Amino acid sequence: MNKLFYILLFSLCANLCSAQPGLPYWNEIQAFKTSDSLHFPEKNQVLFIGSSSFRLWKDVNADFPGYKILNRAFGGATLLDVIRYRYEVIYAYQPRQIVLYCGENDFAVSDTVTSEIVTARFITLYKLIRDKYPSVPFVFVSIKPSPSRVHLQEKMAAANEQIRMFLQGEQKTQFADVYSAMLTEQGKIRKDIFVEDRLHMNKTGYAIWQRILKPFLKKR
Repeated sequence: MNKLFYILLFSLCANLCSAQPGLPYWNEIQAFKTSDSLHFPEKNQVLFIGSSSFRLWKDVNADFPGYKILNRAFGGATLLDVIRYRYEVIYAYQPRQIVLYCGENDFAVSDTVTSEIVTARFITLYKLIRDKYPSVPFVFVSIKPSPSRVHLQEKMAAANEQIRMFLQGEQKTQFADVYSAMLTEQGKIRKDIFVEDRLHMNKTGYAIWQRILKPFLKKR
């Protein structure tokens, strides 16, 4: 795992240190920057970063009254995408807390991506976050199951466990398990909590996330 981590880190430093036009999600990142230039976000907000399960949570501030949440999730981001745009969606702000949901798209882009690769990517991103924010509380939201990606469920569960174990050895980190709550008593993926694409959640799905995440979020 350590060897894979350093290989990945050096590769990313060489190729992804500065985002350039034409890269995936470039327009979304520019929209964030334009918004920030018009009204820069307040300090000490809870920063949500990651992929579309966060991006599509349009009512996130209403679902957590009393918390100030800055949502900078974008597209169908992979962990590599968040690493690429870390200066724009993470380093630009002064958050009270960082909450990450990402990793499932890494599996979806290639059958060759293993749980070990996703865990190594996560550790790379986590260490980059810690370099910038050594003491800001950090929460990782477990990779969720979904009916459209049931063939990836075993690898996702393995990555969740590997990341959970890694975070146990880190300071000011928490692992929020939404995965288990999205299964039936028989261990099957609940189908009633997804929209028609069988990938993204409906209001019932987000209500599950709201219930699980609220105890993890920091007001002050």
